[in-house]
Amino acid sequence: MEKLKVGVVGVGHLGSIHAKIYKEIPNCSLTAICDIDKERLSAISHVLAVPTYSDYRELFGKVDAVSVVVPTKLHRKIAFDLLKHKIHTLVEKPFTLTLKEADSLINEAKKEKLILQVGHLERFNSAFAATLKLIKRPRFIECHRLSPFPNRSLDVGAVLDIMIHDIDIILGLVSSKIKKVESVGVNVLTKFEDIANARITFKNGCVANLTASRVSDEAMRKIRIFQEDTYISLDYKEAKASVYKKVGKKITKENLPIEKEQPLQKELQSFVDCVLRKKEPLVSGSVAREAMAVALEIQNQIWRKKIL
Repeated sequence: MEKLKVGVVGVGHLGSIHAKIYKEIPNCSLTAICDIDKERLSAISHVLAVPTYSDYRELFGKVDAVSVVVPTKLHRKIAFDLLKHKIHTLVEKPFTLTLKEADSLINEAKKEKLILQVGHLERFNSAFAATLKLIKRPRFIECHRLSPFPNRSLDVGAVLDIMIHDIDIILGLVSSKIKKVESVGVNVLTKFEDIANARITFKNGCVANLTASRVSDEAMRKIRIFQEDTYISLDYKEAKASVYKKVGKKITKENLPIEKEQPLQKELQSFVDCVLRKKEPLVSGSVAREAMAVALEIQNQIWRKKIL
């Protein structure tokens, strides 16, 4: 079978990792990398021995699929042009800046019958995958996603940067429409919200409480899911999961066996497989749009309250 020709647009910190992983995936060939920073481009090319380009439009006709790993404000323009030239596209989160931009990409991909995937990494976390079969009807979900100041991805606030991961996971777990969203947030080191908290109430009674911060001393990525007679604790960062159950009058604890894998490698392999097999991605443009709609509502509530 002929290998899928893949390119990466934007080879900063995350984009360079995309490129290195594609180089290792058996059924694809890293054919091109692109960045406007020629020094960065040269450094990556020296390691990977891949043709380089400073203009993404030079990739037209040279690749079958592309990862778009550039600032969010450029996602719509670059991804739309790629799709228009019949190139399957993976866009890193956050998907776009507006729902209108997201819709234009979804519609273009549908029109051209192309794969459009969005990079929601936690869907591919092995610990999360191990707990899925145990999650039946959540009653309360608590998420904490904290990190030191990143010095990158600062073109958006903490909601679109990091909280959106948990929004996506929660929407996938709770089979119900949203009844109410309540949000607060403050800026600390940027003009955007650096700390945010949201409380999402669903029509079936489930409540989710989400906290995101990018000005914390230590990194934390945890979710706790409470349902009848069961409590599931999941640590994305450490790829660990425990299940607590009520047995009689006692609480038992079981640590789930988890085979640790690299989520980004699984995500990119899945993208390649979806293109080759013409199957729907786990996080399609439409799925990512749902998470983005909630994230924008949370973000807009924070701004309307003029806490910033």
